[in-house]
Amino acid sequence: MRRTDLTDLAAFSCIAAHRNFRRAALELGLSPSALSHRMRSLEEQMGVRLLNRTTRSVSLSEAGVALLDRLQPALQDIQDAVEAVNAFRDSPTGTLRLNAPRTAIQLVVAPLIAKFTRAYPGMRLEIVPNKDFVDIVREGFDAGIRFEESLERDMIAVPIGPPQRFAVVASPEYIHERGMPLTPYELGNHLCIGSRFPSGKLYRWEFEKDGKTLDIVPDSPLILEDQDMMARAALDGAGMACVFEPYALPHIANGSLVRVLEDWCPSFPGFFLYYPSRRQMPAGLRAFIDMVKADRAG
Repeated sequence: MRRTDLTDLAAFSCIAAHRNFRRAALELGLSPSALSHRMRSLEEQMGVRLLNRTTRSVSLSEAGVALLDRLQPALQDIQDAVEAVNAFRDSPTGTLRLNAPRTAIQLVVAPLIAKFTRAYPGMRLEIVPNKDFVDIVREGFDAGIRFEESLERDMIAVPIGPPQRFAVVASPEYIHERGMPLTPYELGNHLCIGSRFPSGKLYRWEFEKDGKTLDIVPDSPLILEDQDMMARAALDGAGMACVFEPYALPHIANGSLVRVLEDWCPSFPGFFLYYPSRRQMPAGLRAFIDMVKADRAG
């Protein structure tokens, strides 16, 4: 059997990470047809099917899963070797891939994007919005961003951005019609705009005051996922929304939204940048972490 080309194995790993030929081809700088041909040749050479293809999806066969499990550590060792050389450069090069929910991207990543790309012109920054919690190692990401309680213990976590706070808001017209709640217990008498986790569970509105905590799952006639849409619905009088403070403050300032239960909404630790422990951290990730720490330090 002809010796397997390492670039073909790296291409297979890239497809496995993306589960999509088109996205993998973009990352590798190939056409989808050329990448597909390369994978067919690899399968013919190895004598087994590695990928199950349909018109809409790509998945790993049993043989593909077995190959990937053995291949990933070896490819990581090679990447670590390359990164060891990268550390000697005046400025790092390569690609930094981040996975984060859209809210985290808007609130804590977006302010750093232009600063990072200007400081490190040799780096390509790829940010993938994803509300689902994904295995960043298996999916080919260098790091992810989530709240600390969501993270696995074997991950290293670094705070990114400021502490966060929720704001419960409604339009002045809604408050005039339905009244202003003075405690969270009164929310049962109001229309509340809900949101749902990828798991299917509705988000619990969390309140705290004078050492007392209260979680409420409001009866929501309207359920949305996007914070901007929730604020927009509140502006239009659809009900009360519980959103991250930055989405509400401009509207509160101009009087188009009214804040309620502010004394029940304390600040809390914000988002964390997390990444796996590695013998050799990618130089681009190290540069990004240093920028995150410098930004928090002011």
